[in-house]
Amino acid sequence: MYKAANTYDNVPEELMIKKLIIDETNEQVYDFIMNYCDPSFRKTLLLSTTTRFNVEKQPGNTFTGIINLKRLNDIRRINKFLEVINEKLPHEGFFVGCVETNWLRKRRILKRFPPGLNYIIYSFDFLFRRVMPKLKLTKGIYFFLTGGNNRLLSKAETYGRIYSCGFAIVDEARIRELHYFVVKKIKLPAFDYHPTYGMFIRLNRIGKHGKMIRVDKMRTMHPYSEYLQDYLFDKNSLEEGGKFANDFRVTTLGRFMRRFWLDELPMLYNLLKFEMKLVGVRPLSPQYFSLYTKELQEQRTRFKPGLIPPYYADLPKNFAEIMDSEKRYLDAYEKKPIITDIRYFFKATYNILFKKVRSK
Repeated sequence: MYKAANTYDNVPEELMIKKLIIDETNEQVYDFIMNYCDPSFRKTLLLSTTTRFNVEKQPGNTFTGIINLKRLNDIRRINKFLEVINEKLPHEGFFVGCVETNWLRKRRILKRFPPGLNYIIYSFDFLFRRVMPKLKLTKGIYFFLTGGNNRLLSKAETYGRIYSCGFAIVDEARIRELHYFVVKKIKLPAFDYHPTYGMFIRLNRIGKHGKMIRVDKMRTMHPYSEYLQDYLFDKNSLEEGGKFANDFRVTTLGRFMRRFWLDELPMLYNLLKFEMKLVGVRPLSPQYFSLYTKELQEQRTRFKPGLIPPYYADLPKNFAEIMDSEKRYLDAYEKKPIITDIRYFFKATYNILFKKVRSK
């Protein structure tokens, strides 16, 4: 661990700190960090550690920023580490860290080894360092063998963990083979101690009368992706169909499942529980629901959400058209519920079968 201090005699403090950072990383990283730090580092804690102990023992209300030069990949309990950093920082205090994302790892392995062999090595690396830590049966074995070092993390999971621990992304940069980020503290952590990694996930969605219901789906996104809706909304516009453009949270397999609605099959259970009906507006997350007008929010919560939304009947092209489509459906449903649902069901089915309309 490094902490800013006048350690070397006759060496100016600023030069000593610069040398420490460059020796541990490189000059590009130092320049990136200095965009957010006072050169004296008097209010900044500089670390190169994989254990939260070195953060916990620091006094509170002392630093406005914390920098850790070690990768998140080598921290065994990432969320605990980030939660302690949150505790030590004031509101809007900053944290600088880095990670080797799965995309960067893949690129590194494919460049390092000859064609053919590189994909075999990457596949084994992915299974060992990405899949094993996520499965209950193999998680203990993985951490026993590795101590949690060199875990494979996606950008979506990394950012999701960061947001779940009360931070928001301020800046990011790819420097050589690592992804660096600057975040600021915006709230207390969510303390999500039971994240889901398996094929099935349960999500909180707004149902009838504004009651929160738990919707079952097959996983199409990286873990912790549900915490990134605000980040996606700030960075990307909504594309046709009301989905986020360039949504890096969705996995390759997830895109396939979404295309053929395989991910939504478990929602039939919500239908059997009478929390949803066959045709109706989609059950939305609180973040997405907040984008709607107050009038449409109130109208939506008067009825059960549905499996087949009006989107597949009207094919709106942007978010404003989606709201118009849902309002037309809800207005019609209030007057003639059965006839409206029958009409929308057959129109949506026609578009799906003959116009090849698919989810993204």
